Amino acid sequence: MNVWEVKDVCTKVLDGINRYFVGNRLMLRKLLAASLANGHILFEDYPGLGKTLLAKIYSRVTGCVWRRIQFTPDLMAADILGTRVWRMAESKFVLEKGPIFTNILLADEINRSPPKTQSALLEAMEERQVTIEGETHRLTAPFFVIATQNPIELEGTYPLPEAQMDRFLLKLSMGYVQTKDEESLILKRRIGWRRDDPTGMIKPVIDQPLFVAMQQFIETDIYVDDQIVDYISDIVRLTRGHPMIEVGASPRGGLSLLKVARANAAISGRSFVTPDDVKMFVNDAMGHRMIMKMEYAIEGAFSVASILKEILDQVEVPKQFESDNR
Repeated sequence: MNVWEVKDVCTKVLDGINRYFVGNRLMLRKLLAASLANGHILFEDYPGLGKTLLAKIYSRVTGCVWRRIQFTPDLMAADILGTRVWRMAESKFVLEKGPIFTNILLADEINRSPPKTQSALLEAMEERQVTIEGETHRLTAPFFVIATQNPIELEGTYPLPEAQMDRFLLKLSMGYVQTKDEESLILKRRIGWRRDDPTGMIKPVIDQPLFVAMQQFIETDIYVDDQIVDYISDIVRLTRGHPMIEVGASPRGGLSLLKVARANAAISGRSFVTPDDVKMFVNDAMGHRMIMKMEYAIEGAFSVASILKEILDQVEVPKQFESDNR
């Protein structure tokens, strides 16, 4: 596999999604980059914008297995992971695997379940394995979580703890469609499908082994110059020393920025990372890992996004760096 093959496959995946999903192409590119970087995505958006549909379309286009968990206050950890049940015919306990045993897991309204249930995802998200009654089970690659939460309905919700927020590679927002033509296109496609869910008509563009091979190629063959590494380090460290920030980005934030920048380079058909690859994801990879000081958060005149923009303006951009000559 080479970088041109990766770019060609990524273009086909994005085109395949766009045939059925009307949305921001840049947002779809970020979703693809995060999954190729073997990371998880948190969507914070209003209801009815197509988060569930996008997850289903994405799983079909990439040839992956997809499952959904609707998080509710009475959801138990065993409902996610699975449990052992007694089989009378076999006279033994048999593991009934939960929905987490999949490739793409949609955790819908994840903040509606209590912290104990939310934490059932932590081991799976970080280590790609789950432990059930003392026995460890590996999850099949690729595995990543697309979680959603509603930013306006706070009654009956349990805010995600920082430890779990930190597990998400990116926090994204889909937003509304931007133009009248896009709004009309959604309606016209629905008329043409004659159904609400078009995923049964979608043919995969790639399969799971190819997707995993692309992930491995990005991990091993996309070059990152030392100047780019220093550039990321400077950004991360400045988040910790900013006077308006109570808690800055963790080291995992810098690693997330590095991984998703490499994936974006491959999507662009480059075997090396540029500063623009880093800039594209700074807000998405770092914003949810930072906490503003209370007085500034209450005042509302500043936001984490504006502070990150200020930091980017401060950090000197590497003007020259070497591509991979191997």
